[in-house]
Amino acid sequence: MTLQEMVNDSRRVVFFGGAGVSTESGIPDFRSVDGLYHQQYDTPPETILSHSFFLTRPEEFYRFYRAKMLPLDAKPNAAHLKLAELERAGRLSAIITQNIDGLHQKAGSNTVLELHGSIWRNRCMRCGKRYPPQALVEDPRPVPLCDCGGWIKPEVVLYEEGLDEDVLAAAVGYLRRADMLIVAGTSLTVYPAAGLVRYFRGKHLVLINRDATPMDAHAHLVIREKVGEVLARLQVLPLDKTADGCP
Repeated sequence: MTLQEMVNDSRRVVFFGGAGVSTESGIPDFRSVDGLYHQQYDTPPETILSHSFFLTRPEEFYRFYRAKMLPLDAKPNAAHLKLAELERAGRLSAIITQNIDGLHQKAGSNTVLELHGSIWRNRCMRCGKRYPPQALVEDPRPVPLCDCGGWIKPEVVLYEEGLDEDVLAAAVGYLRRADMLIVAGTSLTVYPAAGLVRYFRGKHLVLINRDATPMDAHAHLVIREKVGEVLARLQVLPLDKTADGCP
């Protein structure tokens, strides 16, 4: 079956996406040959983006975070827009994303489970006051500070930090009920997020990624193209037009 036929055959599609979903919006991924982790830094990005580094060397953390992790002007690409269209048509149940850029919401999607948090949410570590990301950009101090003097920390999941249990539970629920799972733009090597795929027991498993993944042998369809280009070709039909089995 083609991707189009699988989507037409499904009523509860779940999309599981990684950094490769946003590369067509100009946001670099992490592990590809031209990704963030292959660029030259005095300290590896994996170390900088860790909880312990944040606590012990906050000025260096924020210098990197402000320069590389805040694409506030990025626009949704064809993948984000098509997923929002699928949701409006009643076919897409949820988006489970490893990305922190908020582009799915910008495109109009409503049910978005952000496994690794979001750059759009920031909170004072002392009093809990919330701040938009612009506060981190505009604060001239090496470490952005709340009115109370506490550090403003992005609500993103750093290395050494655990994922939100409520978000994980919701993701598992959607995956267990799904009849189709589209996994796209992810190497499926970052755990525990990648382990969520094992909860899918539905009819159609599709992988869209330019590089091989550990799940390729288990997929019903593997596509080695850019995510946006693939999804842009989909024709979105409301459920009532295919409920009788018409293609």
